[in-house]
Amino acid sequence: MFKKILIANRGEIAVRIIRACRELGISSVAVYSERDRAALHVRHADEAYPIGPALAAESYLNIARILETAKLSGAEAIHPGYGFLAENAKFARACADAGIKFIGPSPEAMERLGSKTRARQHLEKAGVPVVPGSSRGLTSKEQAEEVAAKIGYPVMLKAAAGGGGMGMRLVEEPGQVKSALEAAQSEALRAFGDGEVYLEKAVINPRHIEMQVLADEHGHTVYLGERECSLQRRHQKVLEEAPSPLLDSDLRRRMGEVAVRVARSGGYSNAGTVEFLVDQDRNFYFLEMNTRLQVEHPVTELVTGLDLVHLQILIAAHKKLPFGQDEVQLRGHAIECRIYAEDPENNYFPSPGKITLLVTPSGPGIRHDSGIYEDWTVPSDYDPLLAKLIGYGADRAQAVARLERALDEYFVGGIKTNLSLFRRILEDADFRRAKIDTGYLDRLLAAAPSKPGPQQARIAAIAAGLFAVLDAGAAVSANGSVAVPAADSPSGWKRAARLEALRGTDPGPLAGRASPRWGNSR
Repeated sequence: MFKKILIANRGEIAVRIIRACRELGISSVAVYSERDRAALHVRHADEAYPIGPALAAESYLNIARILETAKLSGAEAIHPGYGFLAENAKFARACADAGIKFIGPSPEAMERLGSKTRARQHLEKAGVPVVPGSSRGLTSKEQAEEVAAKIGYPVMLKAAAGGGGMGMRLVEEPGQVKSALEAAQSEALRAFGDGEVYLEKAVINPRHIEMQVLADEHGHTVYLGERECSLQRRHQKVLEEAPSPLLDSDLRRRMGEVAVRVARSGGYSNAGTVEFLVDQDRNFYFLEMNTRLQVEHPVTELVTGLDLVHLQILIAAHKKLPFGQDEVQLRGHAIECRIYAEDPENNYFPSPGKITLLVTPSGPGIRHDSGIYEDWTVPSDYDPLLAKLIGYGADRAQAVARLERALDEYFVGGIKTNLSLFRRILEDADFRRAKIDTGYLDRLLAAAPSKPGPQQARIAAIAAGLFAVLDAGAAVSANGSVAVPAADSPSGWKRAARLEALRGTDPGPLAGRASPRWGNSR
């Protein structure tokens, strides 16, 4: 087993991996840009090293600097998380050349399956059903128009090296091809360092369902059930759940077996996700394979009882999978909400800034994977994902109820967040009936919001109470102590205690932590 692992990432996923390392008795090494010097993953890690300026290209995407840091720290392996270099075959190969284990697939498997165009070419030969389209990158507007005319509009332009909705454009008529192609290529190049774009038939309002696979380095591959990822805005997933309300055991088995065939045909090892589109007749088509850990992996962990990060590390250490396909059981239902620093009232524009107050939910069936803390400043340089709120229950109804309760408890001050969007989704009748597809969220946002009900009234009361506590006769002195209201006020002590909790006069275990393990590494 590894003694030390470097995490080549930031935010909540870096914190998640650091926690897994600690549970396995492995030392963790964080890296950070100048902007992230005070980030939560830096505070949690056993060691942390600066790797460059705020610009991702000069820090989190700087392969040479990350490998140099791994050698300096003595790390034996690197976990890339998701995003940044997670699906970069050049990085995986550089790790191998440097004698450092990349916790993920081999660079060869990544090249076969991580590139959307090469994966399509490979899987068409293997007989896997794919969405009609081009299997090679587009070289001109004329070529794009020719392919689109052949398969019929609408079509979708997609980045070959992409994910997360980056480098994607819907084209509904020939006159849109030129501008859409240029925009998709430019965005793909900025996001992934690769401007290759391909085209496929746009399946209107399908279900987007993905299958989690795990493969060890001894030839054993299993699928761990599916995730429903149809709730998307601008092709970016917003809410995910497991299992999918659409699938029955037969369709789950057939999709799982195809996912395993995809992984095996590509010589794949470690954790990966095979994504499918499912049409209204329940026909499914291979969409792409994500050769990394997914943002939404917690919902799979909750319904299977497995720790995917632990298993990733074990597989990378050349261990065999400790279970077979027949031992994988799904229990209960889990739903994940992606909490972003963005303003719902301003077309979801990013909302960086200082978090002045943070009240997070807990209780039965609630998991909160976070990369933030009170008084931290959310930077504008990176993806605005703050945290993931996951509700788990015996069934879908209980998971929804627990999430609603957790959202009532959740408060982030100083910046805007999309928390209100999830309250609206969970209360929607179509969502509760699982009447959803990839066009669901656009329809919901286009519709006029319903009149405030009891849920909104409770939220307003909570907000008013927070304001009242902060504004009521207790004052905070310059040294952080609380001035208690007059002793003859029966509620004075309560107000003072609440103010201490809300203002954070007890800094907790993270504030100003000093640890000899950090040494001069930062």
